[in-house]
Amino acid sequence: MNSLMKPTAVVVLLVAVLALLPRWLRAAEKYELRSFKRIVLTTDFHAEGSGWGDFNKDGQGDAVYGPYWYEGPDFQKKHAIYPVKAFDPKSYSNNFITMVHDLNADGYDDVLVNEWPGKAVHWYQNPKGKDQPWKKHVAHPAVDNEAPQFGDITGDGRPELVFHNRGRLGYAKPGKEITKPWPFFAVSGKGRWHRYTHGSGFGDVNGDGKPDFLMAGGWWEQPNTKQPAEPNKVVLWKKHPVAFGKGGGQMHTYDVDGDGDRDVITSLVAHHYGLAWFEQVKKDDKITFVQHDIMGSKPEHNAYGVKFSQMHAVCLIDIDGDGLKDIVTGKRFWAHGPNTDSEPGAPAVLYWFKLVREKDGVVHYIPHQIDDNSGVGTQFTVGDLNGDKRPDIVTGNKKGGYVFLQEVKEVGKEEWEKAQPKRRASK
Repeated sequence: MNSLMKPTAVVVLLVAVLALLPRWLRAAEKYELRSFKRIVLTTDFHAEGSGWGDFNKDGQGDAVYGPYWYEGPDFQKKHAIYPVKAFDPKSYSNNFITMVHDLNADGYDDVLVNEWPGKAVHWYQNPKGKDQPWKKHVAHPAVDNEAPQFGDITGDGRPELVFHNRGRLGYAKPGKEITKPWPFFAVSGKGRWHRYTHGSGFGDVNGDGKPDFLMAGGWWEQPNTKQPAEPNKVVLWKKHPVAFGKGGGQMHTYDVDGDGDRDVITSLVAHHYGLAWFEQVKKDDKITFVQHDIMGSKPEHNAYGVKFSQMHAVCLIDIDGDGLKDIVTGKRFWAHGPNTDSEPGAPAVLYWFKLVREKDGVVHYIPHQIDDNSGVGTQFTVGDLNGDKRPDIVTGNKKGGYVFLQEVKEVGKEEWEKAQPKRRASK
């Protein structure tokens, strides 16, 4: 090194060199191992969904599974939201989806529950942290699909229920009175969708700043016209047919390969196998998609030999803080009992798949097992429950309810390398 180079110049040069390295490699230089502390809320079967919020406004994240919310940070004290009932794991519950939001803007998180596909979504009004039953209100009387979502599909800054009703895609949002049933706004013509249709989502596919509707059969483009204020004034969204599998769990849009456009991530068949991302490719100025399988029905279908079935729920979040969103999913346990679907008796695993972008433009996902005795339901939640700026996970299904708090340990290079998943040798 030139002896005349100033120390500040050396620092600038080092920073510049590090900036050229892939983000995942820079993160690895710290040699951090990630694990998840497993907290059992209950082994009783109450629900197939789960959520989290701050229900008593103490600054701590709380978990909600079925009829109870559990106080953070240790999640040992529970409070009933609605009448408590445990269900036979060989049967079904009265809670398939759990969503959390301060609906009446009183500063306290409320809870929405889809009791069954095709039945009502009710919302339970938080009694401002008091230990008493929560008042029950109908959000919408009939919510079809096994993966309805709650988020801002209209772009008005407020979340809506996103689902389909009587064969039409659309959303429901509160009117002037939040406690009255919410009107449904259709965005499509009538299709063959029914109450048990699997898989749905929304996101900006074409990059115009407006979220589009996602289903296994394609995406529906939100028009530039203003969305109607009245439900009887239907504005149809343009359908773009694409085969995004046969219907899995929650569908997501994300720029997986870093080329500036939005790709689609989804499980392929909710009760069988398949996890994939669909690369957006422009062809003759039209949006097309190329399927890239992450995991299939055999170990050899995954670069690391990982295989499991029934990814009925999928979340997308940056687990390791490298700036790239990773996939979190797992196996739904005994979806239709112990003797149906693919491998019903296999371990109920929970995984996160780390997104890696190589320098040559190649993309792949590295699987990391979180747990092997919990799995997912029809929906689960990720978020920072304990305020350490690391995502945690709340799951629930026929094995009960669980919280997984992310923990990070700094280790030496040798220990870090030994702990990394091993890639299968290519033939």
